Formats: sequence, C-alpha cells, structure tokens
Amino acid sequence: MIGTVVEANGAWLRVVLAAPPGNLLSVSVVDALREILASARNARGVKWLTIESSGRDFCFGADIREHLPDPMPRVLAETHRLLKDLLAFPAPTAALVNGRCLGGGFELALACDDVITAADALLGFPEIGLCAFPPAGAALLPLRVGSSRASRAIVTGEARPAQYWHDAGLLSLVAPHVKVIDAARSWFDRYFARQSAVALAHAAEAARLTLRSIAEPALDAAERQYLDRLLRTADAVEGVRAWLDKRPPRWRDL
Repeated sequence: MIGTVVEANGAWLRVVLAAPPGNLLSVSVVDALREILASARNARGVKWLTIESSGRDFCFGADIREHLPDPMPRVLAETHRLLKDLLAFPAPTAALVNGRCLGGGFELALACDDVITAADALLGFPEIGLCAFPPAGAALLPLRVGSSRASRAIVTGEARPAQYWHDAGLLSLVAPHVKVIDAARSWFDRYFARQSAVALAHAAEAARLTLRSIAEPALDAAERQYLDRLLRTADAVEGVRAWLDKRPPRWRDL
C-alpha cells in the first residue's frame, strides 16, 4: 500500500504510494502516511522527504466510497491532519508526480514545498462533478498560484497539464527528458546533499511561516463549510451515489 525507500545514507526519505492504478487516499492510506511522517520526524539527518507513486499515475484522490455523510467527517479530518503534518515536517518536502494527480492527490502535492513532475503530468480538481469542492485545495492553491487560477481550477474542475502549472509558478521542475526520480536525484544533489539537516529544518520551517499562518485557518474554515453545509445537501449525496452507481447525477439543486 505504501513503501519507503531510503537514499543518501538516510538523508533522503522517499515515500512511495503503491496501490495502483489510482493510489486512492482512503482513510487507511492517510493513517499510514501519518505514521510514516511521525516516525520520520524523529529520524536524525533527514534532509529531504518526497512522496511519489510506483505506478503510471500519482494519485486519483480520495476513495469516493468514503465520501458519504457517515464516514466523511473522519475522512476529511484525518486527511487534513496529514496535510498539516506535511506543512510542519522538519525538512524540505516534495511531490514527485507522474501521470494524473487529481483531487486529494493534488492537495497532497500542494502541501509539499516543491512539486516536480513529468512532462505528461495532469493536475486538477474534478470534485465539482460530484457536487463537491476540495477544502485543502481552496486553502492552499490561491497561495501558490493566485486566486484567479485557483478559482478557475476549483469551479470548472478542469485538469491542466504540467506546463500550465509550471507557467503559473506552482511546479519547481518539469522533467521532459528524464524520469521524475532521476530529476529528483539531481535536485537533491544540487540543493540538499551538502547542507546541514539542522539548517534545512529551520529554513523549511521559516519559509512556511506565512503559508501556514494563512492556509491552516482557511483549511479549518473550508472543512467546516464542507461538513456543516455542503454535506447536508441532497445534491452532495446524489453526486457520490451517482458515481458509485455509474450513472449521470440527477441534481435537485437542494
């Protein structure tokens, strides 16, 4: 389900999502990721933590079966705790993205300091088609690419190619001629290998101060909106039911 690979004598910890084809972020996967991060926080000498996929695609997002009213409060709360764990991790972080990176997978990437992708990567928030929205995306994406691009992505649900997001300033690197993992190795060697892990931990914490001070309260507010308002509507339930039944939704606008 999730694996880890240690490189550079423990200085680089690779977390690998290993449940293809979609690497869905079920609550069990989220809990496993939180356990890995908690353990890694206390590991000495970690200079970089990355999240990647063992398959063709990075992550399709949440497990839709868990988006019904009963499980959703726990699912959303645990997912947001995971993202806050990433925002507080005591080393630089990056998402290494192949293929599709959608919904909760895109939110996971946004919680990392850097996003490094393959040239054919596709990133977006399709939740609107389920009568939903991405709470963490609403909190994080405007801070990374500006409110106009963020609103367009969330409201239209259109996934965009890597070059679009690179031009928007979100992606640190698009790797057109090499595998993402090879580009990541070059990135590590260039920026982190020779630095002190202590210095990198403090630099990462300081660099995130503004982001966290704005994004974390916004994330809490978006979570309350989702659970207390949207999830109580008939259309929010219909969107999930229609997807599970493999039929077009019948919206009531209620």
